[in-house]
Amino acid sequence: MIIGERLRELREAKHLSQGDIEKRTGLLRCYISRVENGHTVPAVETLEKMARALELPLYHLMYDGDEVPEAPAAIASNGDRSQIWGLGRRDARYFQKLRQLLAKMNSNDRKLLLYTVQRMARGKG
Repeated sequence: MIIGERLRELREAKHLSQGDIEKRTGLLRCYISRVENGHTVPAVETLEKMARALELPLYHLMYDGDEVPEAPAAIASNGDRSQIWGLGRRDARYFQKLRQLLAKMNSNDRKLLLYTVQRMARGKG
């Protein structure tokens, strides 16, 4: 599901207008409209603001089930489950830094980066 469509769906389910979201987030109504119509890709910080305005946990913006989806068990590259990547403090610091840097990128650069990563993940480099 496209994030803009999901945001609109959640906003309308709570009977809120774009003006209500504008007041709760400080974001301009025209920006909210651009996000909902898929013309703008919001930064992570913006998604956090929207989730707070909708009084929902952030994962609800990406998942439409009633319960938190169960994360698959990750396995370290050597097959050792005791060294699952992403659980340590060092990994948390890395993710925090990555989140900050992605938030500083403009929309077009973020789209290009995500497109490149998707292509690399498919093996069509």
